[in-house]
Amino acid sequence: FFQTKRNFLSKKVLVTAGPTYEAIDPVRFIGNHSSGLMGVEIARAFADQGADVTLVLGPSNISPNRNNIKVFPVTSAKEMYDAVMTFFPTTDIAVLSAAVADFRPEMVADQKIKKNPDTDTITLKLVKTEDILKTVGSKKKENQTVVGFALETENGISNAKKKLHTKNIDLIVLNEMNESGVGFKTKTNKVSIINKNDEISEFDLKPKNEVALDILNEKHKRGKNILKGGSYEFIFDKKTCKIKEIELNQYIQCFSEDFNNEDIEQQIKELSDYNIR
Repeated sequence: FFQTKRNFLSKKVLVTAGPTYEAIDPVRFIGNHSSGLMGVEIARAFADQGADVTLVLGPSNISPNRNNIKVFPVTSAKEMYDAVMTFFPTTDIAVLSAAVADFRPEMVADQKIKKNPDTDTITLKLVKTEDILKTVGSKKKENQTVVGFALETENGISNAKKKLHTKNIDLIVLNEMNESGVGFKTKTNKVSIINKNDEISEFDLKPKNEVALDILNEKHKRGKNILKGGSYEFIFDKKTCKIKEIELNQYIQCFSEDFNNEDIEQQIKELSDYNIR
């Protein structure tokens, strides 16, 4: 039989998913076609690997169906922002996959807006919504990991890299909506995952639950150890090897599928005068 890995046992994980709806009047809104499936699959994958998951979920008909996922339903970008700001300080890993509206109407009508027989147009003044990813990136501590998403229709890699660095996050998952089976209202997705060194991992089109596992694996193989004197990054893969050197603020290529934190810390102690915090 196959046993699910417990790579994220007892980790506190925050996931955002689904769209946001920005009200125009009591019956109309600005939104998008996100179903929330990608984010829900990410939440399920973390839960299956032992994490305690908080899912901030925009309007969606999808239920995560896991006992260790707490669902916090929201509607608007402001509500999602407030929820994320509440949960993020105690989070180990945040995956912000929600398709948050970039703009909202400056004014929301109290009553349904009626057609005006004297004009064929209506003007809505839009203002920017709260930038959740940028705010989280600015508040991120050394022991926290933030994963963002970029949905692009052109210049995908360059736009995703720019977002990765300007938002100060650790990984970004790029969706490019230039082929079938990718993006909203599909059960499949095709992504590229980019890290802070601008290294790109590309994946084939596959079901979204398998895409979620690819994202978790990318996070898992980049274990972060924080030592006095600086931050040390390690990249892990499927084979085993020993850490050969330690360099401040630099990636070390090392291979381990199911690494043991205590074993790695012991290796670090043997190779360094630093003490683990």
